[in-house]
Amino acid sequence: MDNKFKNSRRNFIKKIGIGGLSLAGMSLAPLSDQIAYASQGVRRNSSPSDLKITDMRIADVQGASPIIRIYTNQGLLGHGDVRDGGDPRYALMLKSRILGENPTNVEKIFRIIRQFGYHGRQGGGVSGVEMALWDLAGKAYGVPVYQMLGGKYRDEVRVYADTPSVQDPKEFAQRMQGRVDQGYTVLKMDVGVQLIQDIPGTLVNAEFWKNQPGGLSGWNSIPGSYSNTEHPFTRVQITEKGIDELMRYIDATRSQIGYEIPLGVDHWGHFGVNEAIKLNRAAEPYVLAYSEDSIPWMNFDQWREITDSSTTPTVTGEDTFGLEGGFKELIDKRAVDIVHPDPNSSGGILETKRIGDYAEQQGISMMLHHAASPVSFLGSVHIAAATQNFLWLEHHSVDREWWEDLVTDTKKPIVENGYITVPEEPGIGVELNEEVVKEHLREGAEFFAPTPEWDEVRSWDRLWS
Repeated sequence: MDNKFKNSRRNFIKKIGIGGLSLAGMSLAPLSDQIAYASQGVRRNSSPSDLKITDMRIADVQGASPIIRIYTNQGLLGHGDVRDGGDPRYALMLKSRILGENPTNVEKIFRIIRQFGYHGRQGGGVSGVEMALWDLAGKAYGVPVYQMLGGKYRDEVRVYADTPSVQDPKEFAQRMQGRVDQGYTVLKMDVGVQLIQDIPGTLVNAEFWKNQPGGLSGWNSIPGSYSNTEHPFTRVQITEKGIDELMRYIDATRSQIGYEIPLGVDHWGHFGVNEAIKLNRAAEPYVLAYSEDSIPWMNFDQWREITDSSTTPTVTGEDTFGLEGGFKELIDKRAVDIVHPDPNSSGGILETKRIGDYAEQQGISMMLHHAASPVSFLGSVHIAAATQNFLWLEHHSVDREWWEDLVTDTKKPIVENGYITVPEEPGIGVELNEEVVKEHLREGAEFFAPTPEWDEVRSWDRLWS
């Protein structure tokens, strides 16, 4: 290209930029000028095609999640989250597999690392890395992630607020009202056996578990405890009195907030199909938006039995990895009314969109679970914006005042009147507020400390001979 032509094109682009012309207004311009104008937002400090991954490090944030940072040879940084409660090493062991790769080749890299993802928190490494790759790709090309997924169906994403339980039904209802006063238009309440375990005549076989290590707590890592025994194998049952006691919480909340607001229920307890059916039927008068995770997600046929037994909608999936890993069977068998992936463990951004799109083909809607940092929260917003059958996204950190301050370069507050505005900045649309991240590191954790011990591949990864 001679200098005369280059100067002419440069001056033309400069003029149309000053004049505020649109791409549509360039339809009569030479093709080379149209291309130059259309791609002027692409970062040109160096070429996206030459982008390479040079490092990956972790900052483990207390009360949020381990945050992944991927470094490149062009100074671009990409961020993602390991699933809440996930081990940072699920991500770090992937470092040696992605070094030297171009992060804009997201699908290629995902195919390299997806074999190391699994259900629950074990999916957090692959999912977090995948999300950080999309963040880098969007920054490299100067576009928001949703645009690379095919564009958006909505400018705002509706959020549902999680609300921890309290023992008194009226106080619980007031907490739920507090969420309404904050502007939330979808709510979830945790109502389960822990609320009635000390009321005589409400449960069968609960006393046995109360006397085991961990008691009736649903969250501990003790092998063989109630928390770590799959629902059908606890043989806990709920009496009519127990059902009435649990319905008091839902009744008090509905009496307080009315029926216009969708209301979901989670954390019923660890029990089998029959108890789930009894509870869902008992809840029918309260028109719940959904009944969540009544039994483990992989019991597909039992889920179908529960779903078919009641008009209360069913939902599961926050611990399921990948479309082919479990969601496809849930959807094909119409085992649930709504699928509920967590992008931090379902495989990341594109895999979660695949799950949503496949569910849509079968007439099933999708809601998104989330309980990590604002990085993947905004990453989830891009999925929600780009997926037609999306309902609402979980906000699990409503009561952490410092949580939104973990990131910069985004609209604040992030959640306003129960909605999030879809970011228009390149990539996910946020950068880390490093000083706030440092203030909230998990005890003993370092701020993106070097990880050279993870640089070398130590295994033969091929799955076939």
